[in-house]
Amino acid sequence: MHHPLLLALLTVALLAPASALAAPAAPVGSLVFVGTYTGPKSRGIHAFRLVERAGEPALEPLGLAAEMAQPSFLALDPARGLLFAISESATFGDRPTGWVASFRIDRTSGRLEPLSTASSGAPGPCHLLLDRTGRTILVANYSGAAVASLPVDATGRLGQPVSVLRHEGSSVHPTRQKAPHPHAVTLDPTERFLYVCDLGIDQVRVYRFDAAAHRLTPHTPAHVSLRPGAGPRHLAFRPDGRFAYAVNELDSTVTVFRHDAAAGRLETVESVSTLPAGFTGRSTTAEIQAHPNGRWLYASNRGHDSLAVFAIDAQRGTLTARGHVPTGGRTPRHFGWDSTGTIVALGNQDSDTVVLGRLDPTTGAIRPSPHVAAVPSPVCLVFLPPAP
Repeated sequence: MHHPLLLALLTVALLAPASALAAPAAPVGSLVFVGTYTGPKSRGIHAFRLVERAGEPALEPLGLAAEMAQPSFLALDPARGLLFAISESATFGDRPTGWVASFRIDRTSGRLEPLSTASSGAPGPCHLLLDRTGRTILVANYSGAAVASLPVDATGRLGQPVSVLRHEGSSVHPTRQKAPHPHAVTLDPTERFLYVCDLGIDQVRVYRFDAAAHRLTPHTPAHVSLRPGAGPRHLAFRPDGRFAYAVNELDSTVTVFRHDAAAGRLETVESVSTLPAGFTGRSTTAEIQAHPNGRWLYASNRGHDSLAVFAIDAQRGTLTARGHVPTGGRTPRHFGWDSTGTIVALGNQDSDTVVLGRLDPTTGAIRPSPHVAAVPSPVCLVFLPPAP
């Protein structure tokens, strides 16, 4: 009898055309860091090195890179060899707030040297990003209903929050939308505006971003509204910045926006389901990312346990469904690719695995690797390419 994971991976292989099977060898040598939920199974951030085994990508375990409580989401500064992580802990010292940590990366061992910690500005941080200059960390605080900005000095050490901006309101879901819940922070490609998905109020909020001052200020228009009960979770821009895509956790849809970069405005174009027609089970979305070539969009379904694959129309930005890739595990969360855009890694939170695949940028198809890494409660993963 076949193992269920192998059956799922074989199903993925059927989605990959012959051109994908002839893809080049994996670009080995990258470090891969995985943020986790800590507890009985995990004590922090885990490190791996991307290698090749029998012509297929694999992750070589390097062990626990850093011990840290609830280091769910991660961000990298590849140029300076720095890693940043949020902690979803309930307290920071004696204060009821979450926190952010910075580390220096040892590229040889994958170990993380602690540099600094700072308050995330409010309770319940769940997402962060580093701006292009490497001098500001931006954080979404889910339970604290606030977005914050923190300065980063030349050595990678964090300062205390410069801006802490709180959201107000509610929406229609009886349990998930009683209050605001900022869920992700996303800079547009020009990095003039910050867009914040707020699951609790069915809005994408917009802020002006002053990188030199590490400061956020409310923008006009202040937000774009989504369908009541949608629950916007994460946002991805097409690399050219003309379109943006919000994955909605509560109704398993993707909302397509036309983006006016000069005005900092999103205009709704369409909304499409991430689930196959006829699906009746329980499922929620998690992550969304546009491929670096701007032709493909992927979104993860927790429950259906798949990646939804969409082709992006070059002119209109609209989406055409291209099928679903089983993730070979339960509750797929974050996913991403290496610096070449050809190796995909995805964490299955409730299966304690990270699965790899080879992506064909021409067709959007994914061919799975038979090598599966064991990682306790994986939430987020990031690739650090080899040093030049």
